Amino acid sequence: MDGVFDDLLKANKRYSYSFPHGFDGIAHEGVLILTCMDSRIEPLEMVGLRVGEAKILRTAGSRLTPMGLSAMVMGVHKLQVERILLVPHTKCAAASLTEQEMRAAITEISGVDASDFNFGVDNDQLGGLREDVEFLRNHKLIGPFATVGGFLYDVETGLLEHII
Repeated sequence: MDGVFDDLLKANKRYSYSFPHGFDGIAHEGVLILTCMDSRIEPLEMVGLRVGEAKILRTAGSRLTPMGLSAMVMGVHKLQVERILLVPHTKCAAASLTEQEMRAAITEISGVDASDFNFGVDNDQLGGLREDVEFLRNHKLIGPFATVGGFLYDVETGLLEHII
């Protein structure tokens, strides 16, 4: 693996020269964003925030996972998170297939049986968003302490639409 990551390490050195050191880890604008791992999404920039102002979580399809829930609870109670945005996006690969179709596609591409793997995909994107928002709003460690909203990010225009 020698050299495989050299370009990224070189870029990281350039980045470190202008990095704003000294942050305390608190979400200074009280915001946590759960969005997709899609590289077309720049979570801080899309809502006008900067480093140190929000917590960012990413999952395939922007779905809430057990680890995501744990991070949210910690964010709300330890890192001053007061507003949670769940933000799936248009043209999402994780919303284009059912779980079974994704398993079959990964099995075909990899040659490895993925039939028992859970990818967490959901082709009812807005239904999943509503389900996750309602779950968080009713969660005893989130709902009474933070406002939760569901949004859809348009990867072609950069605009957010408030869904729920």
